Amino acid sequence: MTDSRDLPDLTSFDAVLFDLDGVLTPTAEVHMRAWKEMFDELFAAWDIQPPYTDRDYFDHVDGKKRYDGVASLLRSRDVEVPWGDPSDDPSLDTVCGVGNRKNLVFSRILRAEGIAPYPGSVALLDILQAAGTPIAVVSSSKNAVEVLEAAGIRDRFPVVMDGVVAERDHLASKPAPDVFAEAARMLRVDPARSAAVEDATSGVASASAAGFGLVVGVDRGVGAEHLVAAGADVVVDDLQAFVD
Repeated sequence: MTDSRDLPDLTSFDAVLFDLDGVLTPTAEVHMRAWKEMFDELFAAWDIQPPYTDRDYFDHVDGKKRYDGVASLLRSRDVEVPWGDPSDDPSLDTVCGVGNRKNLVFSRILRAEGIAPYPGSVALLDILQAAGTPIAVVSSSKNAVEVLEAAGIRDRFPVVMDGVVAERDHLASKPAPDVFAEAARMLRVDPARSAAVEDATSGVASASAAGFGLVVGVDRGVGAEHLVAAGADVVVDDLQAFVD
């Protein structure tokens, strides 16, 4: 981890762009639970081995668009199914059908339990907004707006680049640079003078490839060494480190 005394002042950047799940809200934990519940049932029904593990989440799913995550995980078990269509019913055995099945589980958990943002993340948002630093959300999730609203922080972000926008505009998912580059364009800032905050290796790689002046890795379990290897300039375990 980077010593808090060595962390840069994020208000000195032209803008700060945040991933959502695992950075602003603990929804990464909800996503992990939803993926595990769905894949455990799927693996049992399809007799897939070896069993699904948390490492699979970090290696194949974390930070990616939902359908890309499904395809990556199934390929890791040498399982190929038709891609299908985003409108596929969750009962269909297609990549999109399986992805939609997971989304049902995620929405059920979110409705039942709600979500609260990380206190350290909110404290940092307060500092950035007081300084007039533009901020945005860059998420692969199609549930980003739903999560932001549930967490009570949707109105803080004039720009939300999420899975819905990326699909509409045909933008490649993380680790490609497209979504971070487009979000910077929407904010009218230069990535080289801006900072990006991510907790997934795919997201760190995306921001790094987009040419961001600072890439902050937040280690919620993937491992600081993996975030650095993907391109993180500094790594913290919580954004409170930028506040203290």
